[in-house]
Amino acid sequence: MAQINIQFSRFSAFYSPLISTMSAGFLQEEGLEPEWSVAPPPGAAIPALLDGTADVIQSALSNGLISLEKGETPPAVHFAQINEMDGFFITAREPDPDFTWDKLAGQKVVVDHGGQPLAMFKYACHKMGLDYGSIEAIDAGDVDQMDKAFREGTGLYIHQQGPAPQQLEHDGAGYVVASVGKAIGPNAFSSLASTRDWLETDMAKAFIRAYKKARAYVNDTPAEDIAKAETKYFPDIDIDVLTATIKTYQSLGCWSAHSEITKAAFEVAQDVFLHSGAITKRYNYSDVCAKPPHG
Repeated sequence: MAQINIQFSRFSAFYSPLISTMSAGFLQEEGLEPEWSVAPPPGAAIPALLDGTADVIQSALSNGLISLEKGETPPAVHFAQINEMDGFFITAREPDPDFTWDKLAGQKVVVDHGGQPLAMFKYACHKMGLDYGSIEAIDAGDVDQMDKAFREGTGLYIHQQGPAPQQLEHDGAGYVVASVGKAIGPNAFSSLASTRDWLETDMAKAFIRAYKKARAYVNDTPAEDIAKAETKYFPDIDIDVLTATIKTYQSLGCWSAHSEITKAAFEVAQDVFLHSGAITKRYNYSDVCAKPPHG
């Protein structure tokens, strides 16, 4: 088998369409033996593409937009979507079935200050009619430090990606009250990226065949079965928590059936980064994205 090197910017069940190419054996069926890694802090996997240690990465097209904003040519091209919706949640200390976003005003909220998560959270607040500046947003550090801080009493709310919120619920330490994805709607949140040269290879064609099978699998397979196949990748996550996380992402529609990054989703992502000030104008789809290779 030929070895294919995959690097994740972040590793969570949110990226199950890519994880399932490995956990469900689709890459192996195409004659590819996967080796995977997670990018070192601050979590940008693009350097691994440039130095040849990764063939394909989990990334976000915002990296390309920011390169263009700097007057640079993006070093990677985004050729397929992973999640067509934000996968972060707001968790409260107490159950609140009547939660509305205006309840965050004046409150201490532990917010993920990563570039894209923060931009999306600010845009969700905007969409919900909430002034982000009215929140006492707390930067508690990386995802593990955030979780630890909340568990130790910092903040009344926390902004996290699954499965962290589901683990808080499982432990009785918090209650999910809102989805950032629902507030924003479909957009090009996370994607697969590579070099343009790699997209022309036979390996890329074999990869996209496996990836299309994985996208169908994560939509059509019971969450319990997907979780069982993924447990070895998440040794510290309770199987019930992993199952609940996958079921939530299925119900939200994060993993829509098509593989390509649509122009509509691309434009919403630009709306987000224009609002945050990360970019100052719109850019062309073809400067950042490409269609998936023909498998």
